[in-house]
Amino acid sequence: MLARELQVLPEGTLLTLSLERRDGIEKVALQCRVDKGLAGTLDTDALLGKLAHWFERDFEMTREYALKSIRSERKLMQLVFDETNRGPF
Repeated sequence: MLARELQVLPEGTLLTLSLERRDGIEKVALQCRVDKGLAGTLDTDALLGKLAHWFERDFEMTREYALKSIRSERKLMQLVFDETNRGPF
């Protein structure tokens, strides 16, 4: 789920996401930057759809890293998807 309006950057697209466990016990926020070459002409729903399946697979690990970033670095974790780290793209 988008926590903030999608941002179009010169190098790609930045999505600020809010993820919640299915049981609703925990919620965490993070950012995903998708390189322009990977995002192409995908709309917001298409981007979220690709990311949803990817996050579902590794939700617990992603949640732990996101919480650690917020607690220790005092900022949202940012995942970067580009040619070297394609993720779900």
